[in-house]
Amino acid sequence: MQFQKGQSGNPAGRPRGSRNKTTIRMQEMLEKEAEKLVEKLLKKAMAGHMGAIRLCLERLVPTRKNEPLLYEMAPLEKPADAVAAFAGIASAAAVGDVTADEAAKLGKVISLYVNSLEANDFEERLVRLERADLDRCAGASNDAPVENPARPSTSSADP
Repeated sequence: MQFQKGQSGNPAGRPRGSRNKTTIRMQEMLEKEAEKLVEKLLKKAMAGHMGAIRLCLERLVPTRKNEPLLYEMAPLEKPADAVAAFAGIASAAAVGDVTADEAAKLGKVISLYVNSLEANDFEERLVRLERADLDRCAGASNDAPVENPARPSTSSADP
């Protein structure tokens, strides 16, 4: 039997956000001794212990995850410009100017931009076609009755 959406399969189970008792006890013990632990870590780091130095530096200067990417790219004005942009990104990744992850992210940005250009172009063409169709219908109703091309004319001139 399927569970109802938003309903737990075990309503009497562990509540959301609850933590393991062992984890809570360990955290309390570490908090009591935190000052001593930090002092010992700093002494080891100052004595040249590389593991301690690395741990200290990771806490002081964490790695940046969303660092801005400096990359010059030709402007994209039409979807065809994306080909040259992708080629530039691929060659930059091949020589190591950008990482593969950065190249993939740039490629995604270009793809989204091209999709928006194509959607905008489609919208403009649709509006032009609809306007032309309305103008044609308005012009035809002013000049003569519009005949249905699927039905033959029933004028008296036909045999």
